[in-house]
Amino acid sequence: MIVNVAIDGPAGAGKSTVARAAAKELGYIYVDTGALYRAVGVCALRLGVATDDAAAVEGILGSVKVELKFTNGEQQVFLNGENVSSEIRTPEASMAASNVSAIPAVRAFLFDLQKNIAAENDCIMDGRDIGTVVLPDAQVKIFLTASPEIRARRRYDELTAKGQQVEYDDVLDDLIKRDYNDSHREVAPLRPADDSVTVDTSGLSLEQSIERVIQAVREKIQ
Repeated sequence: MIVNVAIDGPAGAGKSTVARAAAKELGYIYVDTGALYRAVGVCALRLGVATDDAAAVEGILGSVKVELKFTNGEQQVFLNGENVSSEIRTPEASMAASNVSAIPAVRAFLFDLQKNIAAENDCIMDGRDIGTVVLPDAQVKIFLTASPEIRARRRYDELTAKGQQVEYDDVLDDLIKRDYNDSHREVAPLRPADDSVTVDTSGLSLEQSIERVIQAVREKIQ
């Protein structure tokens, strides 16, 4: 039996880090669907297309090829044959992803890729609408969250550790804006699935957050 775990939650909640570690412990592959939207956003930015212009973004989809490749269980993201795994992690790519993810044509464009991966692999897939839209029949659904201030601090620390020059207040403002955009978009808004387990990591260490997710998975699939 293929086991699918859906993890949803707002930006900066630690979904990628927690899901990646939990997947490794459980022997599943990890699928970061946000990376797919980031890749489309990066493509639009490279082409000078406004990422909030639905018609313009839809117009470039025919020239976009996004692939996920897995090396020792680690996901690498390729855009038109180029590994963009690092480029998609910039603040600009993050906001671009938020914009393009609100476009129905983009969601439809990436939907089949996500479904096919889940149909063929035991996986933990994270995003904004995995439990509600992409994998509504996933055996385990988790809504991973934390306070905006905690999430902004984590994102700020992550970016500065990579040598990026950012201000905490700017990171917080961007995060709050993205929260609003993600939860108020017309198509597949961010919300917990009705049968999801909420894990608030505000007061948890990374190790505790990972263990909480692994525990939730094991309780559901035993």
